[in-house]
Amino acid sequence: MLGLKLPTDPRWVNIAEKNVQEILTDHAFCEQKATSTAISLIVSFPEYPELVEAMIALVKEEISHFKMVHDKILARGWTLGRDRKDEYVVRLTQFFPKGGSRTTQLTHRLLYAALIEARSCERFKLLSEHMEDQELATFYRNLMVSEANHYTMFLGFARQYGNREEVDKKWQSLLDFEAEIMKDLGKKETMHG
Repeated sequence: MLGLKLPTDPRWVNIAEKNVQEILTDHAFCEQKATSTAISLIVSFPEYPELVEAMIALVKEEISHFKMVHDKILARGWTLGRDRKDEYVVRLTQFFPKGGSRTTQLTHRLLYAALIEARSCERFKLLSEHMEDQELATFYRNLMVSEANHYTMFLGFARQYGNREEVDKKWQSLLDFEAEIMKDLGKKETMHG
């Protein structure tokens, strides 16, 4: 369903389980960045009312997810660690050339967002199915559903605002590029790395 060309090695869950505090901190900041992305799309593309409305709803949902993860951190007696660069996102967002028309810029940003959400959904699914900590497994199962909806929403907007045939070709090329990136990742206690 997600279209990912290279699935995450299930052994990544073992890394995550040995470093739950790090995973939760990284996840919290992923939710914060997703909130920021939605706000940025509103600021950058206010002329698309349907997109703006969807991003307003997304901001509320993503910040509530941030709070949920932060609550998990506090409940375990920890504090939110410091943010760090997301190597996956840094590398992924180098795929499309900078510039182009506003429509091109918008579709590229929407495709990036769709793919990040798809990979998050896949990782949440792994955590929900393989974590021994049943509380966190259930937590990630519930979040997985939201992430799948976000992925399809972003991809749908890219297809709506861009040329469908061109957007679909770019999507497939981006999926191929992401698979190459993933060959080097999946060995760290981060949500995408």
